[in-house]
Amino acid sequence: MPTQFTGFPPEGIQFMHDLVQNNDRDWFNPRKELYKTHIVQPSIAFVQAMGQRLQHLVPNIQYDTRTNGSGSLMRIYRDTRFSQDKTPYKEYVGIIFWEGSGKKTDNPGFHLGLTGHGAEIHVGMHGFPKPMLAAYRQAVVDEKLGAALVERVTAVQKAGYTVGGEHYKRVPRGFDPDHLRADWLRYATLYASSGNIPTSIVTSDNFFDVCFAHFEQMLPLHNWLVQVAQTAV
Repeated sequence: MPTQFTGFPPEGIQFMHDLVQNNDRDWFNPRKELYKTHIVQPSIAFVQAMGQRLQHLVPNIQYDTRTNGSGSLMRIYRDTRFSQDKTPYKEYVGIIFWEGSGKKTDNPGFHLGLTGHGAEIHVGMHGFPKPMLAAYRQAVVDEKLGAALVERVTAVQKAGYTVGGEHYKRVPRGFDPDHLRADWLRYATLYASSGNIPTSIVTSDNFFDVCFAHFEQMLPLHNWLVQVAQTAV
């Protein structure tokens, strides 16, 4: 059973800070137990506690305490097979809570990213699979769903968050470049971000409530994406 979550220990933040300057197996392997104690264990406690809390906002939220990469805690090991960057480890800790079936990263969700400088909260998706991209574009030009998108994004931005995902320089073929919401058709994905949360908060008892408050304020964007995802085929 995971222990109660009371913030990430300073040793975990220091570990991630040092990893940036020592991203190699010779440094990591002798310190693997430090990683497990100060990163993995509190991460699983966070997953368990936040998963239960999020169910009050999103009854169908999914979370998983497995540590092998199949759960909410993402693997720290990079897949370098097709990358010119051969550093073996990610320089952040990724945690995800998602809503929907299939692959977790193919669904709208709530994300925590932990680094040696603090943490960031993201809500949304960091990549649209092809069916979701098609459904998203149809939603943008739909009168009701498109208007709801603008409304939700405006509310999230007014709450102090940035919204990202714009990718294409031009409106995709088959869509009117003069459409009222043409700018949104250039997005390849959609997510809101909190900006950096300093380590003084990340290592405090208050961090859990801070994360939940961010998730709650960005919830309108999540709900819109879930509605769109239900139309993807």
